Amino acid sequence: MELSDLVTFSTVARLGGVTRAAAELNTVQSNITQRVKALEAEIGTALFERHSRGMALTGAGRRLLPYAQRLAALSREAVLAAREDGEPKGPLSIGSMETTAAVRLPSLLAQFHRRFPAVQLSLRTAPTADLVAAVLDGSLDGAFVAGPIDHAELISVTAFKEELVLVSARRWTSLASLRAGTPESGPTALVFRTGCSYRQRLEQVLAGFGWPSAARFELGTLDGMIGCVAADMGVTLLPRAVVERSDQSDNIRIHPLNAAQSRVDTLFIQRRSAHRYSALEGFASCLKKNNQVIAA
Repeated sequence: MELSDLVTFSTVARLGGVTRAAAELNTVQSNITQRVKALEAEIGTALFERHSRGMALTGAGRRLLPYAQRLAALSREAVLAAREDGEPKGPLSIGSMETTAAVRLPSLLAQFHRRFPAVQLSLRTAPTADLVAAVLDGSLDGAFVAGPIDHAELISVTAFKEELVLVSARRWTSLASLRAGTPESGPTALVFRTGCSYRQRLEQVLAGFGWPSAARFELGTLDGMIGCVAADMGVTLLPRAVVERSDQSDNIRIHPLNAAQSRVDTLFIQRRSAHRYSALEGFASCLKKNNQVIAA
């Protein structure tokens, strides 16, 4: 059983399709398909069910996945450990929610690059659920996610404290006017894809307002999200710091929420059992030195 086949299998399983897996692994789709078929032939059973929206794991695939993830993570850690000489260098893969990457990380990443120029840092943005899965399977060394996170295989530190606010078009001067001026089902909820913790929080807020059946509209980028809010397409929930720094800040309105709805910690998570090599330790030291725990 080839390790490269297991890595390919894990990537397809995580991303749900050949096209996205090929892009992440920097190869062609035919190579991904060939490796998956080779692994299925070796094992003697199908690992994926193919359908029009992508690929889903079969029972056999679900059973194989945790082993493939562990082997891939161990292989990567073995290479890094062998290269380790105490000087931060080599690859470091960090994940982040898009909102955190846009506002909170630029100064931290710049500081880290100045201190450790030999480290090849890469940043991947994704929803919290995907980032947690990527840290667990070893494809990310660490990630900034929305708390709380309670998992026996993860360790975390609080990186930022955010205040979440409901964001609408400028013409809605208050939550009362929003209630009065929208259909009984409520305004359209503008959300990132499933797995985003802010989406879950927004759905809870709208349900609390009496709008559990509000329509959802998924967007893929932060700029697109804020632009659609400004155009009065719907409402969303974002950190206040993100909204206030947006180019569209003059065209949108912030509606504060109560503390139970608005307070959220951004955590930096790592796998508990992962090798603590120097590049990751250097990143953690920058996070601490830069006094990144910020009160909203």
